[in-house]
Amino acid sequence: MSLHEVLDIALCSDPGVVRSHNEDAVFADADLGIAILADGMGGYNAGEVASGMATSLLSTAFSRLLRDARNETELLSYPEQLVNDEICGTNAAIFHASQTQEKYAGMGTTLVFAWFLDNRVYIAHVGDSRAYRWRDDNLSCLTRDHSLLQEQIDSGMISLDEARFSHNRNLVTRALGIESEVEVDIGVHDVREGDILLLCSDGLNDMLDDEQIAEVIAVHGENLAQAAEQLVERANDHGGRDNVSVILVRVTGDCAVHCGWWHKLLAKLK
Repeated sequence: MSLHEVLDIALCSDPGVVRSHNEDAVFADADLGIAILADGMGGYNAGEVASGMATSLLSTAFSRLLRDARNETELLSYPEQLVNDEICGTNAAIFHASQTQEKYAGMGTTLVFAWFLDNRVYIAHVGDSRAYRWRDDNLSCLTRDHSLLQEQIDSGMISLDEARFSHNRNLVTRALGIESEVEVDIGVHDVREGDILLLCSDGLNDMLDDEQIAEVIAVHGENLAQAAEQLVERANDHGGRDNVSVILVRVTGDCAVHCGWWHKLLAKLK
């Protein structure tokens, strides 16, 4: 059995109501078991360059990694290091472009990245794009925003209720491409049949609270494409002040490494 047989994926990305163009970028590949969402920032459309570089470079890197690794054991021995190294390399490439091309000066992007491997999902993030898990009719956030607002909440300066109306909602404290080096947070979570993973840009969770997001998944979760479209539509109905992007991944079977899995994947990548 290969991963595309046990992972259902739906993507949706929209400029929103206020913005004229979309600086978010999304990518997902069930064969590779990866999903990537990036929310770009920077003037003169440089934000969409940064987010596009993030998704393109990482998707290419993981296709290469899976193709070049000698066997599945090699990957399973140090997956977190692989994720960290590739994201740091992507950060360096975006930073170099911003430093050497004037039109891209100051560009950057948030990132949330998921890699399904052997009944685990490795989730890496930089910035305020998020990962949620829907399990047993409950929604839980698996990431913690790298933002000024989150720091104010953590320090007790403002409450969660006050945070919803804060003017500091979009001030991130980490992003790809802003500095030559970046700190990446990586979490490892077990995967069960029936889980739904949601990756989203802040254009979703700024417009909808967790309870509203959970309601959409509860009602439409059996149809991932419809659920993704509904999440974006609801965000726009609530103001759509930013680009809004979502990736939904449902686990429909055992994601463990099975006999023959490696050879099937390599055959697809050749």
